[in-house]
Amino acid sequence: MRNLNVAELAAKVVEGSRGHVAKAITLVESTKPEHRAQAHELLQLINPHTGKAFRVGVSGVPGAGKSTFINAMGVKLIDEYQHQVAVLAVDPSSTRTGGSILGDRTRMGDLANRSEAFVRPSPSAGHLGGVARATRESMLVLEAAGYDVVMVETVGVGQSEVAVAGMVDTFLFLHVARTGDQLQGIKRGILELADVISITKADGDNEGEARVSARELSIAMKLISSDETKRRAPVLTCSSYTGAGLDDVWAAVTKHRADLEQDGELAGRRRAQQRAWLWNMVEQEIIQSLRTSPEVRQVAERVEADLAAERVSAVEGATDILDAFARTFHAPASHTPASH
Repeated sequence: MRNLNVAELAAKVVEGSRGHVAKAITLVESTKPEHRAQAHELLQLINPHTGKAFRVGVSGVPGAGKSTFINAMGVKLIDEYQHQVAVLAVDPSSTRTGGSILGDRTRMGDLANRSEAFVRPSPSAGHLGGVARATRESMLVLEAAGYDVVMVETVGVGQSEVAVAGMVDTFLFLHVARTGDQLQGIKRGILELADVISITKADGDNEGEARVSARELSIAMKLISSDETKRRAPVLTCSSYTGAGLDDVWAAVTKHRADLEQDGELAGRRRAQQRAWLWNMVEQEIIQSLRTSPEVRQVAERVEADLAAERVSAVEGATDILDAFARTFHAPASHTPASH
């Protein structure tokens, strides 16, 4: 990408050229300094064409069938609602495990083969901040290319759900009916993030159990928030295999989006996300500078050796590294690393 014409790439992305969309996403995923500069230029050029899509986060307990759901919902949105659908994944564990999104993609075969869809595996950025950055910027590329529904699948657990909730308008949580305690394994924090909840695999012998699970989860949602004025996430049932309930789930997503727009909260939510993203980018750039500066790296290696030999404490070592960073980048040094 050394001789890349960024303006031409941006124009082709806006035209919807799939090859150029893929190239643009590869560019924004890159952590190389020269590529980051090109990516920033690209994002500025396409910015007027972004922001109009439905941004939907999809998460769920293991075994809830996220990929099968996305495949079925994506095809329905194309065939019956005339949407252009893109799917991205946030998987901070991908460098350790190889990630599951490549396997998931085989379960999205119907959707991946559609010309109106774009399915992209998660980048191997090695840490959640890097993966989230690449996913967010990829989402903007896809919006500029005309995809008006962007689904962001969270493959990891915990912090990846929080990261996804910070880049979408509607957070959809999938659960599956199980024997015993239906609510085991669901963290309260995840339920608090959810805007729409659906019990999957509500077909055949499981249909009755799914409805019972939905009722129990509805009660649990009332217990989580006793504030009657606060919007409560609807709990629905659906089947990715028969298609039953998928229209209801999408209706709940579109209603949530419409409610946000009517109350003026959509713009506010996106502004808050932009503000959080601003500081995330600042932190990422500082961390990248710390890692790539030869001067800082040299001091860090010495500090790590001294720390291992118990010649310095972590606080002293952090001060030395921050001093080296300040000297290198001409910033005022902080001598209180323990307070951060």
